[in-house]
Amino acid sequence: MRLLICLAALVAVSYSEEPKHSPPKVQVYTTEPGEFGKANTLICHVSDFHPPDITIELLHDGTELPNAVQTDLAFRQGWRFHLTKSVAFSPERGQRYSCRVTHGTSRNDYAWEPNM
Repeated sequence: MRLLICLAALVAVSYSEEPKHSPPKVQVYTTEPGEFGKANTLICHVSDFHPPDITIELLHDGTELPNAVQTDLAFRQGWRFHLTKSVAFSPERGQRYSCRVTHGTSRNDYAWEPNM
């Protein structure tokens, strides 16, 4: 009986340990192929990060785009989280569109590459 209790305690401790810090993987893309002046949706998908303390901003020339929509925070096996933020926009020539991700104390900007 004691062995069973010890094994149960060991399993509980191993599952209660918080996963280590994992930086996010970031993808910035659009729903349709990029075309200047044509309505589209800018999407920033952030995945495989831990802890869940994260902020996503969609930017146009460094200014946050209004009316962006964010999914609920979700997780996969191993407590790796994922989140998506999107906003309607019409890309213009010479303008810069990006996704700024702040995870803990780290902040990075990821540019959308229009391939036009």
